[in-house]
Amino acid sequence: MQANALQRAQSGTSIQNEMIVMMEFQERGIPANQIRPRENCLTFHAWKALGRSVKKGEHGVRVDTYIPRIEKDITTGEEREFLIRRTAVIFHESQTRAI
Repeated sequence: MQANALQRAQSGTSIQNEMIVMMEFQERGIPANQIRPRENCLTFHAWKALGRSVKKGEHGVRVDTYIPRIEKDITTGEEREFLIRRTAVIFHESQTRAI
């Protein structure tokens, strides 16, 4: 699960989410030059995959994400792919510590 989360976090393509992450972390006092979405701004499980843990009490930035799902139609047996909208919480590296 953690490896999957890391892969999704690093390969996403939403420019809107990157702008939200930049603005929110800047409002929290993190300089813009230290904010690199998909490199040092990742989800809880992505940080776990990298051997880091989010510090207790830290608050992340919420963003919308879409996860692909494949479902098999019971009547026809055909598979169809669709996207499920989820909310992800992103944490900056400064909000984590090595495990």
